[in-house]
Amino acid sequence: MARQCRLRSNGLRESLASHSQLVRRLYFNQTKIMEISEIASAFTAMSQEVRLELLRLLIGKGPTGLAAGDIAVRLGLSPSKASFHLAALERAGLTQSTRQGRQIIHAVRFVTLRRVFAFLTEACCDGRPDLCGDIARLLPPLPTGDETMTAAFNVLFLCTHNSARSIIAEAILGSIANGRFHAYSAGSEPNAAPNPEVLAKLANLGHDTAALRSKSWDEFTGPNAPRMDFIITLCDALDGQVCPDFGSVPVTGSWPLPDPSKFMGSAVERAALINELYASLRRRLDIFTALPFASLDRIAVKARLDEIGGGGVPVSAGER
Repeated sequence: MARQCRLRSNGLRESLASHSQLVRRLYFNQTKIMEISEIASAFTAMSQEVRLELLRLLIGKGPTGLAAGDIAVRLGLSPSKASFHLAALERAGLTQSTRQGRQIIHAVRFVTLRRVFAFLTEACCDGRPDLCGDIARLLPPLPTGDETMTAAFNVLFLCTHNSARSIIAEAILGSIANGRFHAYSAGSEPNAAPNPEVLAKLANLGHDTAALRSKSWDEFTGPNAPRMDFIITLCDALDGQVCPDFGSVPVTGSWPLPDPSKFMGSAVERAALINELYASLRRRLDIFTALPFASLDRIAVKARLDEIGGGGVPVSAGER
């Protein structure tokens, strides 16, 4: 009886193992079929000359992309025809679109292109580089940076003294975050306290200034520090200010703005400069928080961050 039970048990294990192998094969085949289907859709979307020209144009522009109107002009297309072809490429996952002000910006999804190339070359010559020129290794493995980003995000603003620009940015983002962002600020050479004129301005605009303080960026580099998703420097490197490097994990951006501590104008002029700094940072942060992070990969987010940083402030008080 015991032997019979063992035989039945062994037979059950063999049956389960066989079933498990079958499930794995079916899963692999289904995954492969889905992958082939997606690749086929990409090739179908690229099967027209206009779309190939369009894709080549966007590849040349990189992750910053190009406005839909500019695409139509450069390729000699009507707006409706350009929109039709752009929609086909986006449905296939080859491009992505984001709104920037009144414009729709289209950019290549390099992740999809890489997967198309990898799919075609992964079995090249059965792994014999002497026959195929090692084409399968022309593209390195997909980096983790190609993954899309989802909120909530930790954002660290940096300037040399952490007394004005970064304090303003921390206060603004904290007030408009709606639970999607956590704002921090620090400096490489922090002052003892934030600029009193800045704190007065923020308080007059209804910001809670009780928790705002000047602090070293060292507070955000230890193992127990919050992990940053974005690090935005507000200092001007051309003025010789030292901004710390936090490595390649966070998405970094540079939004250089005038330093109020270096401006020796009258009280009225200083107030005007602080007003300009506040308005510029509010404008940039409104754009930043409105980005469709869930539909953008990290490369595209980095490009948008750099575009926002090119906004600048009026050249009045800060440039005299």
